[in-house]
Amino acid sequence: MSKDTIYKQAAQGNDFIFNNQVADVFDDMVNRSVPLYNTVIDAVVRLLATRQQTRATVYDLGCSTGTTLLEIDRRIAGQEITLIGIDSSPAMLDTARRKVAMFSGAGRIIFREGDITVAPLPGADIIICNYALQFIRPVIRQSLVSRLYDELSAGGMLIITEKVLAAGTLGRRFIDIHHEFKREQGYSELEISRKREALENILVPFTVTENIEILRQAGFTEVEIFSKWFNFASFVAVKK
Repeated sequence: MSKDTIYKQAAQGNDFIFNNQVADVFDDMVNRSVPLYNTVIDAVVRLLATRQQTRATVYDLGCSTGTTLLEIDRRIAGQEITLIGIDSSPAMLDTARRKVAMFSGAGRIIFREGDITVAPLPGADIIICNYALQFIRPVIRQSLVSRLYDELSAGGMLIITEKVLAAGTLGRRFIDIHHEFKREQGYSELEISRKREALENILVPFTVTENIEILRQAGFTEVEIFSKWFNFASFVAVKK
């Protein structure tokens, strides 16, 4: 795992993109930037393990370097599960394929390059969309989630994890706590500031209430939060 030093360099002056530079250090970056990252992956696997069916097609939208799919493959054995990761970044997918070849080699993990807002999802029983909706333009998020609802089989499960906004003074406190977390992982104030500037208008979070409303408007009647850390939240929704 290469160490993330991207924002230690001279000011980038560009918006954040998932290019080769980011892909090379992404696993270190996400573990040091996103609280409970591995805990959420563990929770996702546990949710999948509760299903009674032994067959499933699982899609991971915005799959990045494939960490979630690798963990599902490792821990849910003895079931006929097809694992499909979709991402728009060729660099991230290259890293994902190398990781699968190194750690798994399993034939049930497939990666596809594509735009998650329009990619077809035939036979979807479970759709994972962790830290991805926040990069989708707000104006089309409702239509995307509604399409995911339509793509899911009856009893299918949609799992979403997002950075979220809090209202009033708590919002500012939560941001401060998140920055403190990053400092504890070794990021400098300059790195934190530069990355925040690069993500401005690229990563646009909604409130918890707004995320739940999007899910309900799509047709999900069973919606729950299964993980929460200040300004990060994970939701699970089931299609009846």
